[in-house]
Order: sequence, then structure tokens, then C-alpha cells
Amino acid sequence: MATAQPRWQPPPEPSESVRARLPQLSVYNSLTRSKTPFVPLDVEGRKVGWYACGPTVYDDSHLGHARNYVSTDIIRRILSDYFKFHVTFVMNITDVDDKIILAARQQHLLSQWLAKRTSVDSEVRDATTKAFRAYVEKNLPLVAGESTPEAWNQHADKAYGHVLNGQSAAKDGSPPGDAEAKIKMHLRTAGSAAEGLSLSNPSMPAFVAKASGVLLPHIDALEKHTIDSKDHDVFTKLTKRYEQRFFDDMAALNVRSPDQVTRVTEYGPQIVDFVKQIEQNGFAYENEGSVYYDTQSWEATGGVYARLEPWNRNDKELQQDGEGSLSTKKTGFKRSGADFALWKASKDGEPSWESPWGEGRPGWHIECSAMASDVLGKQFDIHSGGIDLAFPHHDNELGQSEAYWSKSGKDSKQWVNYFLHMGHLSIQGSKMSKSLKNFTTIREALAKGDWTPRGLRIVFLLGAWRDGLEITGEVVKAGRAWEDKVDNLFLKVRDVQQRQERLRNLTNGATNGVHRGSIIEDSLGSVADELDTAKDNFRDALCDSFDTPTAMRVISDLITHYNSQRPNTVPDTVALDLGRWVTEMIVVFGLDTDYKPSQLGWSGLDIPDKAKPFVVPLSQLRDRVREQAKSGAVDITTLGKFDDKDTIYASNQPYANAYANFQRKLVQLGDQHAPAKDFLAACDYVRDKELWDLAIYLEDRDSLPALIRPLSQSHRDERSSQHAATASKTAAKEQAKADAEAADRKKLEQGKVSPLEIFRTSEFSAWDAEGLPTHDAEGKEVAKSRGKKLRKEWERQRKLHEAWVTAAAGQRANSGS
Repeated sequence: MATAQPRWQPPPEPSESVRARLPQLSVYNSLTRSKTPFVPLDVEGRKVGWYACGPTVYDDSHLGHARNYVSTDIIRRILSDYFKFHVTFVMNITDVDDKIILAARQQHLLSQWLAKRTSVDSEVRDATTKAFRAYVEKNLPLVAGESTPEAWNQHADKAYGHVLNGQSAAKDGSPPGDAEAKIKMHLRTAGSAAEGLSLSNPSMPAFVAKASGVLLPHIDALEKHTIDSKDHDVFTKLTKRYEQRFFDDMAALNVRSPDQVTRVTEYGPQIVDFVKQIEQNGFAYENEGSVYYDTQSWEATGGVYARLEPWNRNDKELQQDGEGSLSTKKTGFKRSGADFALWKASKDGEPSWESPWGEGRPGWHIECSAMASDVLGKQFDIHSGGIDLAFPHHDNELGQSEAYWSKSGKDSKQWVNYFLHMGHLSIQGSKMSKSLKNFTTIREALAKGDWTPRGLRIVFLLGAWRDGLEITGEVVKAGRAWEDKVDNLFLKVRDVQQRQERLRNLTNGATNGVHRGSIIEDSLGSVADELDTAKDNFRDALCDSFDTPTAMRVISDLITHYNSQRPNTVPDTVALDLGRWVTEMIVVFGLDTDYKPSQLGWSGLDIPDKAKPFVVPLSQLRDRVREQAKSGAVDITTLGKFDDKDTIYASNQPYANAYANFQRKLVQLGDQHAPAKDFLAACDYVRDKELWDLAIYLEDRDSLPALIRPLSQSHRDERSSQHAATASKTAAKEQAKADAEAADRKKLEQGKVSPLEIFRTSEFSAWDAEGLPTHDAEGKEVAKSRGKKLRKEWERQRKLHEAWVTAAAGQRANSGS
């Protein structure tokens, strides 16, 4: 056997001048499974070729896709905007594969079947019942023998209740994962169909919404032979729609568009030629119209297969997942179990293209090899995708691409130098997946307000791009805290900027410069030095394989230091420098979808333009009132001339009404010569109620005007927590009061019995005139010590009885009045 090529071939050493210009950047490279110095193939060290595996477009994109593509976008922005590389970013759209073919064909055939039926008659019910049983038989074997829609819930709970309760399917104590998520998906689908079949007189749309999950595979099995394999519109009608929705979602998340998009359906002839070349080079063979990559032949010439994850090369489950529909085919003809399909012979219901091996379609992996090689050439710098693509997809791409470009593995050039794999987003231990149907779509999350584009990106930035991420309450809380901290910084430095602008206007363009008092000098050195240090630390973090968690912490620590300075002790020039640098870095990270050049801070810090003519003067008036109230009294005649309240009201605008209401309240309080505390209460009310309801918050500051800002989610969360705490305290007080009243009632009820009667029991045989026992049941005289105890009990009962008599008399008097 020929000497094998190394697992990784470092890029050529750049010239000394180029090396001096390149950043000291290292990236975690899946090919080396370590951090590797980043050196582009471009001899000038400027251009970077990058191919990213795009989506398989047959459904809406979910938050797991957001994790992949937003993290990819962050790294792309760092390379291009921070390190100033000229990145050519190519993304493919998989618009033909087993999942797409199945989804598109099923939807097409079901729509045709439904078009011939207008009501839920016996034929529709019979077909759906058969579909239900077939679905359960295939996917839920533990309940298959008892799969009647009428008793579905009972049988499903008996067979899979442990999975629904969070256990593993095997009941072995292991945590649930993808297998359990798949079982839950099938239970939901079957349960929905059973519910639809139980409806007595449903409309067709309502019935189909419940039963489509079982009808789709059933109708497909009956009708797929009717599909014309040359009619590609059957399939692209679905993929074109979801491709557009994918790019709409990416735009909403501020993900930059690719420089070039490639689609499988547009590369049919090129893919055929690509497979032919691999076969001619001796690294592929044909069987019944399908063509397979020959791993043994490649390795016999010195090539390396499965360089990314060699430990998975014999994993049959992963291999089957990569082969799709071919995984059910007998594989005795394969020369090696690791061999995989480059070209697939088309079956009934599948699209096809002409080829030397007959009508067929591309294998899953070959599409990326052909398209990336066509656009970026024999070698390029970066290939990226989710971590689940490392094997078999990317390992197969590597093998077949190098087999295309070389006649010998020993002499082949490394097709890709750096593989970047993004970590998964998971839900309760299971990755978010279309096939598992356990996902929240991007558009749903944004529409409901669960996430904002900025909030989601912050959470991803706070985690390492290559690590898995599970969304928890702590993760969400950390993201909001970081966002609030930066929000507050930008509000402060914008306030400084506005103060400088007012000063320039007053002094005809001159500025006050930097004051040199001792406190100012200390702050100048302290904050300015911290800013310089932060810039260095930030760069070091990004050079360390795009370590965004550390970079985000650098920004946070810098803001903490700035906030720790005493008010008005940081020179305006330093504060503005700090604000501009943080702005530049958040723009590099893509945290502002509406950023405008020369803008200080990110968008979303301003209240609506229509609010400003009313809220700004309201806030200024409120500041003057609070200043006087804190000194002990308010004289409204010194507050300045009020605007015409009736004119303001006439504008019929809620912000105007808030302003007018506040003025009227001040006039009312002034006419009443109200104390200062009432004026402060009015100031709190307009802040905490009227403006709060308009999503505007006034942040009061010592010796400075209140900051006018939009209401943030953290403000809402904080108030919700306060309300919850108050409600909890109120409930506790009410419960304590109720318990006390119940105890009082119980105590009062105990007094219903007269002290003359309490001891007249079988325990005693004689009593005195007050009802106190004198002899026990056997006729013996009660001992003096016991008599004293009985007397104490008697006295307690006498008092209770007197209280009861008094209460009863009061009730009778009240009822008679």
C-alpha cells in the first residue's frame, strides 16, 4: 500500500511581509482537532474562500438553524470587519435530497387526493383509519397491536408512559435523547389523528389539520408511482417557497447574505461530470444504476478517508443516515462498508437526471463537492456547518473531492484547510431538529416576542461557537443582563454627546476641553488606560479562535469600570471614545440590525419620534418639580410657563395626554398648597404609570436630568418580580389573618360548653355546685394536687364560655336590629 498522506497538510508558509501583516489568529480546526494558526491560501494573505453548508429547504427554519447560521455570521463578520480579510462566502441550498423528495411528494399527492374530496365521508374516514394503523405499526411497535383510535390515549400511555414522563425508552436510567424525542413526535402525530377520527362532524380543513400526519405517508405509498420523474416542479415548488422564507428569516436575524448561492437542481450536469471524473480516476464503481465511492481504492493509493471523525467510519447508524433511502438496500455488493453513494438510481416518485448510469439523481454529499469546487476551485480555506455534518457528510466530501482532483491519494492536495463546526442548540438534552419536529421556528420566536434578533445573537456570543448550547433560564437572564448593561452605557454616553452638542451651540463651536482637576485626571488615566487594555484583550480573545465569550466579558468589565467612577468625573472625550469603541465592536458582532454610520450606540435607544415633542418637555418639567420637592416645597410659579393643555389634549395623542395630565395635576396640587411629598408622588405616578404604559421609562439620576429611554424587557421583568413578591407577601398576610381568625373561631367555639358541664363525664362520680369533680369513677376523693389542675382548667373554660356568651348576645342583637 502506498504511503498515506498526512491527516492535515498545513497551508504554505506566507512571505515574511505577509506574515507580519497577518493577525496572530488561530482557529479550532476540526481537521486537526486543535487550534491551528490561520493562514489563507492567497499569497497576499488577504482573500479567504469560504463554503458553508446551507439549509435543506422543506420546512421553516428553527432556532437550531439560527444557532448555526448566526454563529457562522459572527465569525464571518470578525474575519471581514475586524481582521479585514476579503471573504468570498458561498452557501449551497439543498433543494433535492431524500427528505425534500419525500416531503414535497407527500404534500403534492395529498393535496391532489383532497382536491377530489369535499367532506369527511366514510371513504375519508376509512382511508384515515388505515393510515393511522399503518403509521402506528411502523413507528410505535409497542402499541401497534392495539392501535384503535378510540382507545388510543389509554394504549399509548400504557406502552410509552415512561417516555412521556421523561425516562429513556429502555428504562435503564440513561437520560432521554433523540430516540425519545422521535417517539414523542410519533405519539403526537398518531394522537392527533386519533383525535380527528373521534370528531363527530368535522369540517374538512379541521379534520385534515388533525390527520395529515398519518395521511401523508399513506397516500404517498399508494400514489407515488404516478409522479413524473422529469417534472421537477413537483419538488421545486416546495423548495423555492422555503428557500425564500429561510433568507427572510436570516435577514430578520441580521445574517449577511452569501456572496454566491448554489443550488443542487442547477448543477445536475456538473455533478454527473464530477462523478464521472472520480470513476475515471479509479475511485468509484457502479451498481444497478447507482455509483459508489471506493474507500479502499482511495486508501490503497495513499489517501486518507474519514479524517474528521475516523472513529465513526464504521458507525452503521450514521452511514445509513447519510445514505438516506439507499440505506434499506442490500449492501452485499459494496467493496467496503464505508463506501457511500455518489449517484443514486431514481425510484418511483423521485426526480431524475440523465447520466451514463441511467436515470438518477445526486447523492447527498456530492452536491457540495461539485458546487464548492466549481466556485472556489481545487482548494479553499474554510468549510463550515453544524457539528452533525462532520461525519459522514464532510468526511465524505473530503474523500470524494480529493479523489476528483487527483489520480493518487498520496499526491493529492488537501481540499479544505479549515473545517469550522458549530455546536448544536438543544432542548432537554435533544438537538433541535426538523425531522424530530421538536423545534420553535425563527419567525414564531420573533413574532411572539420570546426573542429579539439582538437578544438571540447575544446569547450565542456569550457561548463558544463550537460548543453545544441549551437555552435555560440562566442563559436568558445572562443575555438580558449583558444587553441592559450596554444599553445603559450607550444612554449615558449619548447624554454626554448631547451635552457636548449643547455646549458647542452655546459657545459657537468651541468646546470646554478636558478639565485637569485632580479627580478628573485620576479618572482620565483610569478609564482611558482601561479602554486601551480592553482593546488589547478584546483582540487577543478574537485571535484565540473567535473567543466571543471572553470578548463579551471584556466589554462588560470595561463598562463596570466606567460605571464605578463617580458621576461627572470621567472627561467627556474619554466617555465618548469608550462609547465609540464599544459601538464599533457591537457592529462587528452584528448586534444592530439598523445601524447607521457615525451612530453612537445601537438602535432602539430612542423613544418614538412622535413622543419626543411631549415626553422631553414633560421630563424636563418633572426634573424641576423633583428638585424643588426634595428641598422641601414646590412653588409652581417658578417652574416656568406651562404649555397650553387644551391644545395638547386636542392632538388626541397618548404622549400629549400624559404631558397635559401631569401639568393639570401640578396646577391642582399648587392650588391646594399641597406638601412636597404629594408633588413627588405625582412625579412617580407619571413615570411608573402613564409613561410606563406607553413603553417609556424615565431613569432618575442624582444631580443629573432623568434619562429618557424605551422600556426594556428587564424593566418589565423587574416589575413583574416586584409584583410577584408583593402578591406573595399580601397572600401570606391574608393567610396569617385567616389562620388567626380561624383560631379565634375555634377558641370561641370551645367556650360553647359551660364550665358546669365540662367535667361531667364517666371519669368522675361526684361534683360540687360549680361542677368541679370531688370523687373519681371508683368513688375515691379527688386528690388536692389534681383538684388544683382541674380548677385551672375550669377557670380557662369559664373565661371562654363568658366570651362565647358575650359574642352570642352581640350576634342576636345585630340580627334583631
